Amino acid sequence: MKINVAIIGSTGYTGYELVKILAKHPNVNIKYLTSRSNKNELYINIYPQLKHILQDIKCVEDDIDKISKEVDIIFLALPHGVSSAKINKDILDKNKIIDLSADFRLKELKTYEQWYCKHNSPELLKNAVYGLAEIYREQIKTAKLVANAGCYTTCSILTLYPLLKNGLIDTDSVIIDAKSGISGSGRSVNFNSMFCETNENIKAYKIASHRHTPEIEQELSMACNKNIKVQFTPHLIPMNKGILTTCYAKLKTNLDENEIRKIYKEQYKNDYFVRILDENCFPETKFVINTNFIDIQIKIDKRTNNIIAIGVIDNLIKGASGQAVQNMNIMFGFDEKTALL
Repeated sequence: MKINVAIIGSTGYTGYELVKILAKHPNVNIKYLTSRSNKNELYINIYPQLKHILQDIKCVEDDIDKISKEVDIIFLALPHGVSSAKINKDILDKNKIIDLSADFRLKELKTYEQWYCKHNSPELLKNAVYGLAEIYREQIKTAKLVANAGCYTTCSILTLYPLLKNGLIDTDSVIIDAKSGISGSGRSVNFNSMFCETNENIKAYKIASHRHTPEIEQELSMACNKNIKVQFTPHLIPMNKGILTTCYAKLKTNLDENEIRKIYKEQYKNDYFVRILDENCFPETKFVINTNFIDIQIKIDKRTNNIIAIGVIDNLIKGASGQAVQNMNIMFGFDEKTALL
């Protein structure tokens, strides 16, 4: 079985990673790539590294009504607030959609508009399935609209999920310290992500106000059946790719590290892309760069009775495009690992 695919917004970082993965997918024919800034230009002229890998396909205008009649699935790799203006019920009736923006991740319209902007198609929120396969695999199988989980959120949620689901920590004590490479800022020109501003530097940003906060809280609240708030602080570090989250919480159990590690392994026993590391092996971003894996480790500080849970991902792969392909594989009944490392 081969499916026709369109990528709307194909020349940004996540769009490029999608093209790169899908170009080697045995069940995919890339039919449309769209780009406003590179209309009518050969994609391999924009990204020459794909020469001899991708067929000679030109970027076109994002006429989604036309495109939706000729493909099986559309990936939306667009800025927040734009995706919700692109699709409607008629588009969904014809296509499966995977949206890589935040437009359909939050279940509450009020929360979305508080943290982002006015939503252009709130009536579709009820149709969206949160695109984190390790938690929502069964729902993704039959979904028409998948809201691909965010990068910081993927790393934070999967790192903490077993602790909250099993009631092992004080829900009022969760602190997430996260660090991301520069590509998380996107491909657009931005003063704060210029080489001279980021090289030999590390900084916290959007302190107590980052837009991934409500997404993390939404999913962790569902894990423990209780509305919780977390302290989330992101940092920008001078490397291209990767996210490392170090999460802290007060323990409510006398279980030791090996027993808690067993709980993690049981939680993710059917999840190929989640690796629970062996004792005394701690996650590093270089372990997961250019892969769809998340590596997780836990450590108990007996002096403070805190548990420290650490997770690492590639922000553009497991945190975006790789995860989107993983979701596509599930939606069409392909092997979940197809075309992914």
